[in-house]
Amino acid sequence: MSDIADVSLAYEGVKRIEWADRSMPVLRQIRERFARERPLDGLRIAACMHITTETACLIRTLQAGGASVALASSNPLSTQDDTAAALVQEDGTEVFARAGIDREGYYAHIHQALETGPDLVLDDGCDLVNTLHIERTDLLPTVKAGCEQTTTGVIRLHQMAREGALRFPMVAVNDTDTKHMFDNRYGTGQSTLDGIVRATNTLLAGKTVVIAGFGYCGRGLAERARGLGARVVITEIDPVKALDAALQGFAVQPMAEAAADGDVFITVTGNRDVVNAEHLALMKDGAILANSGHFDVEIDVRALEEMAVAVHHGVRPQADEYVLADGRRLVLLAEGRLVNLAAAEGHPAAVMDMSFADQALTCAWLATAHASLPAAVHDVPKDIDTEVARLKLASMAISIDLLTPDQEDYLHSWRIGS
Repeated sequence: MSDIADVSLAYEGVKRIEWADRSMPVLRQIRERFARERPLDGLRIAACMHITTETACLIRTLQAGGASVALASSNPLSTQDDTAAALVQEDGTEVFARAGIDREGYYAHIHQALETGPDLVLDDGCDLVNTLHIERTDLLPTVKAGCEQTTTGVIRLHQMAREGALRFPMVAVNDTDTKHMFDNRYGTGQSTLDGIVRATNTLLAGKTVVIAGFGYCGRGLAERARGLGARVVITEIDPVKALDAALQGFAVQPMAEAAADGDVFITVTGNRDVVNAEHLALMKDGAILANSGHFDVEIDVRALEEMAVAVHHGVRPQADEYVLADGRRLVLLAEGRLVNLAAAEGHPAAVMDMSFADQALTCAWLATAHASLPAAVHDVPKDIDTEVARLKLASMAISIDLLTPDQEDYLHSWRIGS
């Protein structure tokens, strides 16, 4: 039995899912192919993902391929209750998720999804896989393989693999070019700023925006914040990424220096305490704190709570104001959780079209390939990544050049010189 907030919301959810589906032509083509070929026939899939309209389009695709799906949320604040209702009412999906549920309920839902005895798992942050390996080891023998679609989750999986703890093959869908180059850069870049603007109605032009991390997410954020007229400061621990940021014209500083100057702080590192008590003590009155990393550990919210003499919850939707002893006010968005999903709607559907196309095709590949894969972290086969890009270009009516036979020969010969 599903556990959702209100099944009567299904009608609204269906309308929103259908709207998202219009911008996901690649996934639609794969759904049609899956309906004909049924590559997932008889397989049970347990998924721990953000329950958004775009995710619903992926679930429909997996079910069209013959899979039965049990779905739990990967973040308590990202669940769209109307989407969950639509999946239950219209598509027969088992869904275990409610917006705003507490930590205990969050993990109870993951356990409920696992109770279905999955053959394949889809994870978004590695909480489901982690739970399998720590608390539900009895289910491990039947799990054939799985996919992970976040940077944070892939980091955790590599740690498990290094320690010899990972018991089945996991594919790092996050690391495909058509995922991290577009989802992370263009999706996170746009949706994070969307969440900040919705939560605060702030004008970014003329503001100093401090971005912690210059991976694909940080690059996308920096480009878009600059495009909106902000002065952008990057903080980094990686010399190569810091140099890249500097050569792109962004200021690069340690967080201890940037803290006193920033108006808006955004963390996208995948690590903890990126903004800590030392930094909070330096920030100006009215500074805005937002996180777009997967877990709510990047901003030290506990330190902020201890420093505050008063907290004004809900000064705006998804915005809490912390008043410090000296009268300064710091505004924390979305409780330090994913601001783009809690305060906005997550990535645009056109971007998730590619990410979820990668997921769907990788699941179909794993249905047969799992038997030959060791318990390790694997890349998505290159031909899947290329096929998704090809389908996306075709949906945009964009053509590209093809190599001639002579060009093919030239690229594969070492005998031809100048």
